[in-house]
Amino acid sequence: MATMAAGDEHAASEVLRGLARHLNCLNEDNKATRKRALELIKRETVDRGLSSSVSQEVFSALLKPLLKCLSDPMERCRETAIAMITEFIRRVPKPEESLPYLMPCLAHRLGEKEVLEPAEELRLSAVEMLTLAVEVCGKHLAPYLTEIIHILQRSIVDPFPDVRRESCKCTVNFAKCVPEHFHMQAESLVKPLMQTISHQHYRVRVSAIQATGAVIQHGTGKNVDDVLSHLAQRLFDDSPQVRKAVTEVVGDWLLHMRDRYSYFHKLVPLLLSGISDEIPEIRLLSADLWKQVGAQWEKENEEEIKDKMDFLLTPPPFYPPGVERPGLGCRELVLRNLGRLMPAIAHDLTDWLVPTRVRTSQLLSVLLLHAEDHSTQHLQPLLATLYSACTDTERDVVNNCLAAAQLLGTFVPPVVFLKLLLDHVTAPYSSSYPWTPLMVLAAVLGGSSRLLLKPHLERIANTLSLSEVCQEYQQHVYLEQLLCCVDVLLRQCESDAGPVSLQLLQVLVTVQSLSSEPRLSAKALESVQLLSKVQGLDSAVELYRQHMGQLLDWLSGSANTWSSFSPQRLQLHVIVMQSGPVIGEFVCQLMPLLSSCLQPDRDPEMRMNIFTMLAKLLLDATNTLDSKGHFRDESQKFLLDVLLPNLVWRAGRTAAAIRTSALSCLLALLHGGAIAPGQFLCLEEKVRPYVLSALEEDSQMGRLLACRSLSAILRLTGTNLHPEALNKIYPMLLKRLDDSSEEVRSVALQTVGLWLSCLTKDYNPEVWASHLQVLFQQLLLHLDDPDGSVQDQVLEILKSSSSVHPALLRKETEAVRDQQRSPVYCDQLLQHLRLLPAETAAECQ
Repeated sequence: MATMAAGDEHAASEVLRGLARHLNCLNEDNKATRKRALELIKRETVDRGLSSSVSQEVFSALLKPLLKCLSDPMERCRETAIAMITEFIRRVPKPEESLPYLMPCLAHRLGEKEVLEPAEELRLSAVEMLTLAVEVCGKHLAPYLTEIIHILQRSIVDPFPDVRRESCKCTVNFAKCVPEHFHMQAESLVKPLMQTISHQHYRVRVSAIQATGAVIQHGTGKNVDDVLSHLAQRLFDDSPQVRKAVTEVVGDWLLHMRDRYSYFHKLVPLLLSGISDEIPEIRLLSADLWKQVGAQWEKENEEEIKDKMDFLLTPPPFYPPGVERPGLGCRELVLRNLGRLMPAIAHDLTDWLVPTRVRTSQLLSVLLLHAEDHSTQHLQPLLATLYSACTDTERDVVNNCLAAAQLLGTFVPPVVFLKLLLDHVTAPYSSSYPWTPLMVLAAVLGGSSRLLLKPHLERIANTLSLSEVCQEYQQHVYLEQLLCCVDVLLRQCESDAGPVSLQLLQVLVTVQSLSSEPRLSAKALESVQLLSKVQGLDSAVELYRQHMGQLLDWLSGSANTWSSFSPQRLQLHVIVMQSGPVIGEFVCQLMPLLSSCLQPDRDPEMRMNIFTMLAKLLLDATNTLDSKGHFRDESQKFLLDVLLPNLVWRAGRTAAAIRTSALSCLLALLHGGAIAPGQFLCLEEKVRPYVLSALEEDSQMGRLLACRSLSAILRLTGTNLHPEALNKIYPMLLKRLDDSSEEVRSVALQTVGLWLSCLTKDYNPEVWASHLQVLFQQLLLHLDDPDGSVQDQVLEILKSSSSVHPALLRKETEAVRDQQRSPVYCDQLLQHLRLLPAETAAECQ
């Protein structure tokens, strides 16, 4: 051994003797000389591959000259010097012997406020040399803690990204090498690391996160709060590598940080957020680390949770299918910290950044899955948080919060959550968003079970059917959530919903009546079908038959206070229009309600709407109001007590509009067959004056409906009318032949023709010749009308009625023939009269 040592010493002496001249050249002013000398020294030492012991001797001799070269003005000289020192540190057996000279020099070059090394590549090489020194010297660097910290403070925020990355790597290694000393100055690295953690290069961000993990892990633990917000922001980083680094660091803290118990409530959310990451690798990593954390906590607190370990291993009933239940340790960690987490959750769900709100809403579901029935004690703030989140404009946030609400329904007993939720439904938290309690209620009910909900169905249905709940608001979203609550009850409870069928039908009727969206109305109608299906009924008509009496009683209770704005009017419309023939079975209940609402002193617009509704029903009376023949029994009373009072003339446009709508209802009554001819014949004398008066209406529609009503009256009872009654009709009709409306003129002509066809043997043409003369004269006048279609229509009427009094008609026609613009139509009529059968022709003579 001594011989080898002596040989190495001799070899080192020989090397140094050969380098003497080159070392002297390092002091020359000529930079080319210094450069050549350094290259020759490198070739004779580093490049020759000297043994470690020889390298140690040579390094000791060359260290000071080389360190002096680190300040050389020439960049190439500095680069060569750094490369040589780095290689010597890597090769020599005792690199720590160089530290007393190396560390002050590096601190001078890199650790001052103004970094002296201008070249970024050389700063990188110098930091790499420092990293190597940390790796090979280990604990020997403890005395140089201050110098290294100063260097890292500057290099971690270096403009060159690669320098930052290498500095972070060096920080991690240094913290692990001297943990018993590192904590004394670790705090000073937090600020530069937080400046770097948001660097534009994702690799730099990853390195900064890893370095932060080491600094906090081996520091005093006082700076956790300073870095948490920065790490939390990195959970939303676009780079999966960055999010993975955060997960690893937080997981390591939860497993190994000395004071981790004090920070569980701050660190657990960061780790659990990774369980919802979009990258499967990060999700699996987060889940695995979380299991380790839970298992470790469970082991450390085994005595405290011994009872739970023995008896709480079975999942609670109705646990979400397909979901793995977290371990006991994980659940305990969450439930013990949930009270401290809720304020932060509520705050972050209102953050201005969408990714923060989305990730927080995902975290809420994860926390509730761990908390299970222990979330009951936090129900009040949880519901308030969910109400607020449901107003979010981001759909993902709302969906995630509804999933969380569904978990509440799974774990919290209905008797508990209904006590709060139903109060909030009747008295919403926010007047601006009254639908949020309904939205949360629907989700919570969806998470609960049929067995647990059954005892509370009546209470839920009664609340939903309250007027202040289902009739107070007309916003689309409110009605949509109201419908969702009913749908959830029907799907969750199915046939159990039978006892509350009436209340649910009332809600569905209200949704249809208040909705202005066809899609929502159609959806509510589907729910009506579902309600009938779960009760084993064939159709919605059967459902209405089951509840029609109760529905009409429900509406009748407030009928005296209805106006055009009352939802009850719309509800009545939905009920009678959808119930089909069923409404005909309950006419006795319906008619007093209609009579009350259609009195002349009631709201005009409401009356118009109800008359319009009735007109639709009466046009198809056999399938609606008169499906059982009961309406006929009420028709006379309806006509006298409801329709005629609304046909009385009153001044004003509104009154005219009401008369028009009442006329439409009268016309539908006459056309639809809901009143028998014999019944109407008894009433004709009372009805006729109102209809004839309506022929003078200012409204074209009113005059048209009056003409059509007269036509319907004549068809129904014309042949049975007394001649005097008939003679009171035609004069008003003749006036309408000069109406400004072509349509009114046409219908009036048709009605005149119908009047003529109603003349029977009881109508003596000789006795009533004066009436017929006036009628023929007016018709012949319009035989010369400028409108050809009117001329054709009048000609056909005169031809068809020529048998009534042909002699009089011939006389009047001949009298006006020469006065008309063209005698063509008169000639045709006279020709027709000549061709009449012999008996009639004899009358013409």
